[in-house]
Amino acid sequence: MSMYQVKPVSPDIKIDLPTCMYKLPNIHMRQENSCSSDHALQNGDVDPTVRALEARQDEIMRKLYELKAAVEGLAKTVTTPDADLDVTVSSSLSSKSSSCDIFKATKNLDALLGKDLGALRDIVINANPAQPPLTLLVLHSLLCQHYRVLSTVHVHSSVSSVPPQLLSCLGPKHADSYARHMFQLGFTLIWKDVPKLEMKFSIRNMCPIEGEANVARFLFKLLAPYPSDPAVATLVDSWVDIAFYQLADGSSKDRAAVLRALGSALGRAPWLCGPEFSLADIAFYCCLSQNGSTSATGANVQRWIKSCENLGHFGPAKLLLK
Repeated sequence: MSMYQVKPVSPDIKIDLPTCMYKLPNIHMRQENSCSSDHALQNGDVDPTVRALEARQDEIMRKLYELKAAVEGLAKTVTTPDADLDVTVSSSLSSKSSSCDIFKATKNLDALLGKDLGALRDIVINANPAQPPLTLLVLHSLLCQHYRVLSTVHVHSSVSSVPPQLLSCLGPKHADSYARHMFQLGFTLIWKDVPKLEMKFSIRNMCPIEGEANVARFLFKLLAPYPSDPAVATLVDSWVDIAFYQLADGSSKDRAAVLRALGSALGRAPWLCGPEFSLADIAFYCCLSQNGSTSATGANVQRWIKSCENLGHFGPAKLLLK
């Protein structure tokens, strides 16, 4: 016999069940909605709610990327001993533009400078306003024609005042200067009371490069390779050293000897190191212009000066000398 016994209900007893206690879902309506949704997905349509969530996610990711880039840029600035900057003067974005055929192709920055996971490659230069680096301004202008360059001028606390033309030497401020991920190179010029110009590229791993000649060599390699011929490459380096150490800083006797050698070299070729324009031409033109020796030169040098000016690369240097 079963443990539990169920007594039959008498037919005379009526049981009233509440009609509104339980509500069954409308199965037919859900099936219709599901069918219409499946039909929309089959037709390639996207649920508006899903589309809105995707748009919101894209916007959040974009803002996070910009924030990450800004933090990386601040970290690079803070880790340099020159972080006590007083005034941020100008930032500029220079797009690629037509340039002389001498610098045809944009170089692979990863191949030249190594892999970098940051937003851009920062080049920080300390320069004394009493000795403006004309060569670097020319090279900066050339870099802006080949790369997207974020250019910024700062004034260090060791300098009491800087002429207006030095504050704007890298160009006007750009509206997108806050978005570091839009740029390839960061070019920061700090007017500071330093005995010798110095450049810092890799803040954590690299010792400063000192001297305008050495910094100019570094920047020029971002534009064009040195000549493959070792003899020509050595000749370029030799003329660069002569420009900075004998013409710019030498005695009057040294300068006279350099001008004679310059005229002789330009009598044999259109440019200092042969048939091609090089860093030697940039260095000599800037040093000649800075010490006012351009008028005391012969016909060969005068012809070469006009050839340099016809290239259009020396506009920033000429503006600074006015």
